[in-house]
Amino acid sequence: MLRLRGKATQLSPAQIQALLFLQYARPGVCTIGGLAKRLSATYATASGVADALENKGLVKRKPLAEDQRIIKLILTSKGIHEVEGLEDVLKDIEVAVESLPQVDQQALLRATQSMVRQLQDAGHVQVYEMCWNCQFFQREAHPNDAQGPHHCAFVDAPLREAYTYLECPDFVSLNS
Repeated sequence: MLRLRGKATQLSPAQIQALLFLQYARPGVCTIGGLAKRLSATYATASGVADALENKGLVKRKPLAEDQRIIKLILTSKGIHEVEGLEDVLKDIEVAVESLPQVDQQALLRATQSMVRQLQDAGHVQVYEMCWNCQFFQREAHPNDAQGPHHCAFVDAPLREAYTYLECPDFVSLNS
């Protein structure tokens, strides 16, 4: 599906994944390093994907003010528009699952969870988690800051409530 959509949009599957990651990941992890983790690729490969997206006018790079070595990736308005056209890339799968009887949907969910767990344990699948069970997450660290009541110790920055529900490649389980 990614390849077919890629042909229509002139984007590689990795570029599609990168655009979706940049749209839905927390801003603090939208870096070349974060993209490399998300793609399970090397820094050089992620940088190449970012180069291609930048050349297409979909992404711009911006060095982090506190550390010029860290490069943030930001979707341009053209990139945001492109993502809007990509959000339904897996819609056919969603429709197929939704068309199953409820009992089959539940069985599929259990089977998928079991398979992902086994593949994750074997090191073949990386599952990104959200803040609430991360050792870097500090709930209500800034209670008077409506824009960022929580705190991420990994990036040492306030964290908006909405960002706590987004995937994060820097997640480290509380149980680690």
